[in-house]
Amino acid sequence: MPKVSFRSIRQPKLSDVIEKELETLILDGILSPGKKLPSERELAKQFDVSRPSVREAIQRLEAKGLLTRRQGGGTFVSESLSSNLADPLLNLLASHSDTQRDLLETRHALEGISAYFAALRGTAEDFQRITECQKSLSIPVNSDDIESETKAIMEFLIAISEASHNVVLLHIVRSLAPLLQENVSQNLMLLHGRDDAIQKLNEYREEIVDAITSRQPQRARELCEVHLAFIDEILSDLTEEQERRALSLRRIQQNK
Repeated sequence: MPKVSFRSIRQPKLSDVIEKELETLILDGILSPGKKLPSERELAKQFDVSRPSVREAIQRLEAKGLLTRRQGGGTFVSESLSSNLADPLLNLLASHSDTQRDLLETRHALEGISAYFAALRGTAEDFQRITECQKSLSIPVNSDDIESETKAIMEFLIAISEASHNVVLLHIVRSLAPLLQENVSQNLMLLHGRDDAIQKLNEYREEIVDAITSRQPQRARELCEVHLAFIDEILSDLTEEQERRALSLRRIQQNK
């Protein structure tokens, strides 16, 4: 009988296992940029390992740029993970009105595909969070709290991208969050000039949530596109109206 050759089995180092687990939590978006980790003592207790193993794993993740330590403040997921665009470029794009329509077009792709996969793969817990976010952003027609409205809409969009269970899509949305937030804010400032538009947007979001939670992926994507096309149309109308008013004012001043 021929001799069988067996490979030796190596026990992985505890620090390697901890490092891998923390990387997975970051990749899955459970540990989001800026989130503070429990203390080394607490992590060692939760992992049921020694503190030196935890410390070694954290040091390696810090070297990779995934974690940062603040003197006397603890360990955090790196804020830089939330954006792969340099801050000057973010500011440049956000400050130019010409880019806002480009951002709206980009939202067509991102929000449509996020809603599609959320309807296809979302869990009951995902659907509950999306529904709660939608209820919190049912914007009163007479509201003027643009900052709170913008924050609620971003939480809604991120909840849908999380429910897609596509980590690449999730991190793209998170990386673009500063630009998307600025786009949402600028749009709201204009849209609040039309009470009927705000009411219609609330209705569209309700329909999107209904399509996602009833697992109708194609309908969810189509509703996102209709919703954003409606915003684009209203913004175009408002822009043209503002231009006509500006022209009228110039004529009046010239005739004085």
